[in-house]
Amino acid sequence: MGILELAILAVGLAMDAFAVSICKGLALKKTNIRHMAVVGAWFGGFQALMPLIGFFLGSMFAEKIQAFDHWIAFGLLALIGGNMLREAFGGEEDECEDCQNSMSAKAMLPMAIATSIDALAVGISLAVVNANIWVSITFIGVVTFLLSGMGVKLGSVFGAKYKTKAEIAGGVILILLGLKILLEHLGVL
Repeated sequence: MGILELAILAVGLAMDAFAVSICKGLALKKTNIRHMAVVGAWFGGFQALMPLIGFFLGSMFAEKIQAFDHWIAFGLLALIGGNMLREAFGGEEDECEDCQNSMSAKAMLPMAIATSIDALAVGISLAVVNANIWVSITFIGVVTFLLSGMGVKLGSVFGAKYKTKAEIAGGVILILLGLKILLEHLGVL
């Protein structure tokens, strides 16, 4: 696998994390370098970890993983997006802000898993083409880290002016992202 192919793969894998990072930034009133680094580390770390796991699991599990990975990603993103919509329309400002601003493992882990589940299957593909897994996961992790950090900042800039609309947009984006993953895997898109 050449560097151009790896770059395209890394950017493609990072797009889900980038979209969710924008949503995370929408939920924050103000962002700082710490927010960007935490989101980038979670998403970049999982985008690197999942292909590594997939690589070592090997192709014998490909059919089992591909059979349900899209349902897991859809379910997690729909749940998170639905929660954002509920909070946007709920009118309980303080509780909503506390939940959305959370950078805890409980808040970040489901998003990191949801955005990286497809990378598990990519790891199996990397094993099939005999790619250098260490170069591949480093590249994927760094690209995802950078794009996710930028997504948080972009989301917060937009969200600062249009808080409720931004929360609604973030929830809708997450649900649509999950739906896109599901429809792609079902062959509709």
